[in-house]
Amino acid sequence: MAKTIALLGALDTKGAEYGFVKSCIEARGHQTLLIDVGVLEAPVIQPDVPRADVAAAAGADIDALLAKQDRGEAVAAMSRGAAVLLPKLHAEGRFDGLIALGGSGGTSVACSAMRRLPLGVPKVMVSTTAGTNVSGYVGVSDIVMVPSIVDVAGVNKISREVFARAAGAVCGMVETTVEPGEDKPLIAATMFGNTTPCVEAAKAILEQRGFEVLVFHCTGTGGRTMENLIEAGKIAGVLDITTTEWADEFVGGVFTAGPRRLEAAANSGMPAIVTPGCLDMVNFNAPDTVPEKFNGRTFYRHNPNITLMRTSVEECQGIGRIMAEKLNMSTGPVTVLLPLKGVSMIDLQGKPFYLPEANRALFDSLRSNLRDDIPVIEMDCDVNSPAFSARCAETLLASMT
Repeated sequence: MAKTIALLGALDTKGAEYGFVKSCIEARGHQTLLIDVGVLEAPVIQPDVPRADVAAAAGADIDALLAKQDRGEAVAAMSRGAAVLLPKLHAEGRFDGLIALGGSGGTSVACSAMRRLPLGVPKVMVSTTAGTNVSGYVGVSDIVMVPSIVDVAGVNKISREVFARAAGAVCGMVETTVEPGEDKPLIAATMFGNTTPCVEAAKAILEQRGFEVLVFHCTGTGGRTMENLIEAGKIAGVLDITTTEWADEFVGGVFTAGPRRLEAAANSGMPAIVTPGCLDMVNFNAPDTVPEKFNGRTFYRHNPNITLMRTSVEECQGIGRIMAEKLNMSTGPVTVLLPLKGVSMIDLQGKPFYLPEANRALFDSLRSNLRDDIPVIEMDCDVNSPAFSARCAETLLASMT
């Protein structure tokens, strides 16, 4: 069955390239929807959705933007407009997948729109930035980045093959049907290597009770992805065993999930279990990447590329306070569980990060700043003990009934 693939881009400066990709898609038997976000000259090929519509979606007037000849302002407006218009067009059934081509500006405009589309909608971005760190463009979306190899500046011996195969990729994606599985209610769980036994044991209990557990690795991206899925309404409950990303956000590590971590479940009323798993550690890359200001601190070499730093008493106090502020936003059932004998594998007596005064500071700060109606369960064991993992799972199940 023929599908419709949207092509989003500057049809003035990239018109020839989009014309080529359009022909490749139509040769496969699919239809196209050309959306113009150009801000310089008249479009080379006729769009189906003119640039004026994109600008209007951002509350801007295209003629005024063109008259000012301020490319930065115009690109920003088209980026905002595309992010508003594309989800609307998709909801109306106007297209089934999306492809775009461009340099840094075109990639920014296209990806801002792609990030607003639902998970599973095919999204292909042919970009000059694809060989760099593209996290700022992709975020937590399922955008497929294709390196353009050469600049998106004409159809030549190299770009012809790149463009044709990218067109083939998006065609293959829209042609692929995903058969429904035996879908079960989803629970999101957070895990690090140092909390794996706890999460795996709790996961087994929840699966036996008919749930499917999605485990997110707390590397910053993992936490943001989980928050995004919660906001999208795809999750039934949250087992937030590993809140370590807040240590990185507060202290300055590399695995921060940003200042909104913990807010999605709170704002949505999602049943949640929260524990201070791995808040004894801040993550850096290789040892020579650790900022000099942390000289003299306690470190642990997790692997050649990851260096852990023990959080201090003062840092733990601050982390506990901020976590309480986030949890106080909760509109649904949330329970805090505290493992009094250790928050990670290496935070046990005799282990490198054993620092009970820091843990006490964390627990005291969290308790004293929490709303009175949020339950706090203290257990005289460490985070990976079978009793703790079972209590986490059973408490979540009880809050979901």
